[in-house]
Amino acid sequence: MSRDPRNPDPEYLDFWRERHVCTLTTPRPDGTPHVVPVGVTYDPEAGLARVIANRHSRKVAHVRAAGEAGARVAVCQLAGRRWATLEGLAVVREEPELIADAVRRYAERYERTPRPNPDRVLIEIALTRAIGKA
Repeated sequence: MSRDPRNPDPEYLDFWRERHVCTLTTPRPDGTPHVVPVGVTYDPEAGLARVIANRHSRKVAHVRAAGEAGARVAVCQLAGRRWATLEGLAVVREEPELIADAVRRYAERYERTPRPNPDRVLIEIALTRAIGKA
């Protein structure tokens, strides 16, 4: 079921506010998918999903390899028969204020503040599609 990523129905948005481990799928240089567990926050007003990550991780390397235009990625979560996927173009952001905001959002959703990490960066996903059954 397709949805407007900037104007999701209340059930879909509520599902993204629940605490769930998600997956991030990024393209490897050979085009194959790389799927890893992550925490994701969804901000429909800004049309963004955010993933905090270590700058030395493969997922960050894959996003950076796509260049300034960004990498086509997907984040997904599921619980029983409910599932939701957000797709879009990801870029790596290193601005301290954006990383701090992403950490705050993560702490709010996951009810725990991640430990300090000087190598933390933000994978920011400009959303183009939302699908799912929430």
